Amino acid sequence: MSKSTEDQPAVVLETAKRTGDSPPQWGWVEPSVWTERMLTALEQGVKGGRWFSLMDKVHPERTLIAAFEAVARNQGAAGVDHVTTTMFEAHLASNLKNLSEDLRTGRYRPQSIRRHYIPKPGSEEKRPLGIPTVRDRVVQTALRYVLEPIFERDFAKHSYGFRPGRGCKDALRCVEKHLKEGYTYIVDVDLKSYFDTIPHDGLLSLMSQKVSDGRVLSLVQDFLHQGVLDGLEEYTPETGSPQGAVISPLLSNIYLNPLDHLMAEEGYTMVRYADDFVILCRSAEEAHRALEQIQHWTATAGLTLHPTKTRIVDATTDSFDFLGYTFEGGTRRPRKKSLTKFKDTVRSKTKRNSGRSLPKIIESLHPTLRGWFEYFKHSHRWTFERIDGWIRRRLRAILLRRGGKRGVGRGLANYRWPDAYFEERGLYSLQTAHALACQSLQR
Repeated sequence: MSKSTEDQPAVVLETAKRTGDSPPQWGWVEPSVWTERMLTALEQGVKGGRWFSLMDKVHPERTLIAAFEAVARNQGAAGVDHVTTTMFEAHLASNLKNLSEDLRTGRYRPQSIRRHYIPKPGSEEKRPLGIPTVRDRVVQTALRYVLEPIFERDFAKHSYGFRPGRGCKDALRCVEKHLKEGYTYIVDVDLKSYFDTIPHDGLLSLMSQKVSDGRVLSLVQDFLHQGVLDGLEEYTPETGSPQGAVISPLLSNIYLNPLDHLMAEEGYTMVRYADDFVILCRSAEEAHRALEQIQHWTATAGLTLHPTKTRIVDATTDSFDFLGYTFEGGTRRPRKKSLTKFKDTVRSKTKRNSGRSLPKIIESLHPTLRGWFEYFKHSHRWTFERIDGWIRRRLRAILLRRGGKRGVGRGLANYRWPDAYFEERGLYSLQTAHALACQSLQR
């Protein structure tokens, strides 16, 4: 056997099938890509730690069909070609056949990304999103199906963002747990424009440590170099992976993974969700040492810390924000920007000149109230009492206006339309929902 043959892992047959249930930790992988034999190789580790011949897992039509189904479920907007998922699906068989052939032969090239801006809660700035075409989203999804398990295997435990079986609530629980254990000195880190500044060469170098298929790496590079159509102007970004692209969350986690492991090796307690992370320490001295290491690592990695938003906080006397919550004095509440966004949504549904009936207005509020409570139900109890009161005042103001009177729903309006009036009409009460949630936890 030649040396070059020995250095490569055993070939995984494209026709290999799942012969049984996947190990629990890999139940989420795409079965059209990850066969039982591939999962075994993933568990045991491939020779040299690098994967070869992956492109033939990306381009098969069965993989692209699964990828399109995921894209269609997300119901995203059309890209620069104005093709919607419905339009793409109308000729699905031929579209996927052509796409598969282009990927197999190397003819595939991504189209430009359409730049779209969305408001930032509590700010006059707008957040830039990149919207790829449906065609490119299908390919990115197929590529993610192939690459994600390879890198997920070695991601750090304290990373929670955009990972299978993990989410914001897990990260928040972890932060609260460490605060109760006495880790009250917080390094609150803000990476300035992280998604737009990831160095391409550094990212591809990290990926090449696990992936040796040049065609796959070239495909990732093509996505990184996609043109961006911003209004009438088109340009090619030199850094970054646009938010809104299917592959971006995985790429962002890959680039920060070395920092995750560095912090763990140095003994620091870190909780990260995408580019939002905190280091929890027992002393101010430890926090300053951690910040110094982060400053050194980010400078070396070509990233920038926000000069004013990155800071050290004593959580016993000051507050810090993380994933929509403000932590302060052993409690948490919705941060100001989260509350502003929520109230803006409620205001849009409770305008005084609304022509809808009160039952219809109340009905329109319920999805917003239930969804908001599901995420923020761990806030301090007075949060819900205050918001309930504010919502009822807005409804009273509508009723006053319809009676030909002005007012903000206070004073005599409280007697004319007491809290029970809205309860009888089925208004969702955040305070009641919180009380019921607390009771269920105590049982």
